[in-house]
Amino acid sequence: MGYSLIIRSWFFIILSIVVAMMLTILPLPFWAEWVRPLWVPAVVFYWALALPERFSIGAAWCVGVLLDVLLGTVLGENALGLTVAVFVVSKLYTRIRLFPMWQQVGVIVLLSLCYLVLLFWMQGLMGQAPLSWQFWTPSITTGLLWPWIFILMRDYRRRFVIR
Repeated sequence: MGYSLIIRSWFFIILSIVVAMMLTILPLPFWAEWVRPLWVPAVVFYWALALPERFSIGAAWCVGVLLDVLLGTVLGENALGLTVAVFVVSKLYTRIRLFPMWQQVGVIVLLSLCYLVLLFWMQGLMGQAPLSWQFWTPSITTGLLWPWIFILMRDYRRRFVIR
């Protein structure tokens, strides 16, 4: 593959992550804040499933650090969560790809919960652990939106990102 194709594919991968970050900081009403999907982790999970040879643990860590800077959280909090979740994806991606969509939804909910557990743990170490059960609801909304995210990202990849 030529360098121009590699640069082009990375451009579209980065563009999709930027769009996910924009959706993450999009203002929502107070009642909808707790059901905001985990846009960046969902996009990162997709790229780790679709192109594991290009988007792996190092890329997830970089995206996590950028997400920490964007959200103003402790540096490394989201990076740790994304890195661990993508490590799991990198070990199981051949199986997850073969799952029917309803099983992929379950895997995405579990990966999102893994990500949130690590965030909860990090925030707890700093004495800022959330006290509400609503902290866990984004994993469910991410799972419910996964079929649409998957289809949209797959069509996007087939159109712009050359394997």
